Amino acid sequence: MKKTIIIALVALLSAAATSAQSIFHKGILADVEYGARLGYNIGGSAPLSMPASIRKLNKFPLTPNIAFGINAEKPLKNNFGLMVGIKFENKGMSTDCTVKGYKMEMVKGGEKLGGVFTGNVVTKATEWMFTFPIQATYHYKNVTFKAGPYVSYLTGREFYGWAYDGYLRVDNPTGEKVILGSGHDERGEYDFAADMRRWHVGFDVGVDWAFSKRFGAYADISCGFHGIHRSGFKTIEQTLVPIYGSIGVTYAFR
Repeated sequence: MKKTIIIALVALLSAAATSAQSIFHKGILADVEYGARLGYNIGGSAPLSMPASIRKLNKFPLTPNIAFGINAEKPLKNNFGLMVGIKFENKGMSTDCTVKGYKMEMVKGGEKLGGVFTGNVVTKATEWMFTFPIQATYHYKNVTFKAGPYVSYLTGREFYGWAYDGYLRVDNPTGEKVILGSGHDERGEYDFAADMRRWHVGFDVGVDWAFSKRFGAYADISCGFHGIHRSGFKTIEQTLVPIYGSIGVTYAFR
């Protein structure tokens, strides 16, 4: 079902770009260039500086972070331009970390517990969103440099995981010690999806490389201006900022 939806959206975006090009063939939009892009996001939501409580990253498997969209660029003077677009993408991650004295809340055996945890923590996040970038561009031969802000609206969101093979000190570092195992009934689970933001704002820089008249490749790096959770969310001690790189291919409607 998900594959069918993705194929349908790609076809819809391509048709919309072609229609827009035929509609705006006169006036101020006569020299506007339209394109489409398909890529993959690599990264995660993490603190800007790694805290001492996170000791080791055990696993960081790839997740299905597909991104595709359309863009329109208006040429300006001296090889500069302005590009706007819309893309549908996923910024997800899956991690397994070893932590020590890590502040968190969880549920074990139907009981809600909070305090500082030492052991291993698995985190899984999914953020499907529409992203609207606005970028200044500069062209040098067949390479285009670009930078600018973006706004994203989340249509789907998940943030859950579990703590295992360790112990929780309830309320404070000297509180009651609760042992956590690796079995489903022995570990502590958490789900903070309801505390995630719907709107994201950030900044994106990147480069496009045209290796033929119609086809090319791109590489971008984006960073959010705020965390993925609401400002009042303090259950996790660090602010988790979305930081992602994106690579992919481009197609020009010429």
